[in-house]
Amino acid sequence: MDNNTSAIIAGRLMDIKAIKLQPNDPFTWASGWKSPIYCDNRKALAHPDIRTIIKCAFAETARQKYADFDVVAGVATGAIAQGALVADLLGKPFVYVRSAPKDHGMGNLIEGELHEGQKVLVIEDLISTGGSSLKAVNALREAKAEVVGMLAIFTYGFPVAEEAFKAANVELTTLSNYNVLIDEAVKRGYVTEADIETLKEWRKNPSAWRQ
Repeated sequence: MDNNTSAIIAGRLMDIKAIKLQPNDPFTWASGWKSPIYCDNRKALAHPDIRTIIKCAFAETARQKYADFDVVAGVATGAIAQGALVADLLGKPFVYVRSAPKDHGMGNLIEGELHEGQKVLVIEDLISTGGSSLKAVNALREAKAEVVGMLAIFTYGFPVAEEAFKAANVELTTLSNYNVLIDEAVKRGYVTEADIETLKEWRKNPSAWRQ
């Protein structure tokens, strides 16, 4: 993804408050981690302009990197809508992967129609540690599909995630990332230069930051 597009996406996500930066008033994630940043990319779905930018950026990246794939898969729940939008634009079938098998009916983990041997491009909204994203990859592989790669809107760039994707042999491409976000936040006046060290320190060891 070129830096200009990455910066535009990061800036627009901050504009609509899908990404919030509060170095002096940190959030608490579900994991218990304290964080100066909170990201909810689902808010982009309520804004047709940024929704279209993301959809088109995903589709263009898919065309450039993956000439040969059969199915688009969204990771539940945040990337179901994004994945369906991309699949529609590319004219591809769509499935989505649940976080756990359905507890009734057929007990599906993968919803939709997926056949053994099909090549799958996975769409995700956010990469933190990579655990839930790679769980979806494993589900697809267990269904005997071939995962050609994963595209995501945003990554924090944690080393633990980079190592996990490398170990799982999954190519990850993101539309924007933490470094681009911080640069754009400074340009737009969302944070001050004085906040930068705080933001950098958090990413070095997020699980222990301000604990």
